[in-house]
Amino acid sequence: MRLIAGSKIVYPAQGPCLIGPLVQRVIDGKSLTFYQLIVLSEGGGNLFIPVDKVADIGIRLLLEKSEIPKLLERLMKPTQTADGWKQRTMNNLKLFASGSALDLAEIVESLTELSETKALSFSEQKSLERAKSLLICEIAEVSGETREAVKLQLSEALMRRPREAQSGAATRKGLSRGGKSPARNRSAAAAIEERREPMPEIAMSLAV
Repeated sequence: MRLIAGSKIVYPAQGPCLIGPLVQRVIDGKSLTFYQLIVLSEGGGNLFIPVDKVADIGIRLLLEKSEIPKLLERLMKPTQTADGWKQRTMNNLKLFASGSALDLAEIVESLTELSETKALSFSEQKSLERAKSLLICEIAEVSGETREAVKLQLSEALMRRPREAQSGAATRKGLSRGGKSPARNRSAAAAIEERREPMPEIAMSLAV
């Protein structure tokens, strides 16, 4: 991939970047040429990529504007989340490294749903915030809208997830706090009913 100064690309886990001028650096006595990338997402900064390593990094072009609706739809689809935090962390690291906007949307949706059932760990909360930030930045760069407006779009998309997913999350949250599911409550009630013995009939006589 040939990078042109003034154009924008997406660097995996860093988000949209503005391509700066070529930079010459001397490393271990050798003169090397680097692309300077100006990071546009929160935090900013500069990246220097060796010209001959660009193809190995996974840099991609920004989304097309026509792809944004599909990306927002992805936020409305429930995602199967690993039970263990270690596996979730590994999965999310792979999704970040892919550089795909759809993979970022998967991180946002899955961790948002998880946050409705339990408190996220510090690292998972940071992953959720980072994935959201990268998505917001790219959509804003492509659409020309403000980041605040895009942030609102993401929130609305997450609110439109299927009711089944949200009610399921609420049920699991109740269970995690020591509550019982309706099915278990019904079973308990049935067991009590089965153990209940009929009250003996008491004959009552009236003295006249």
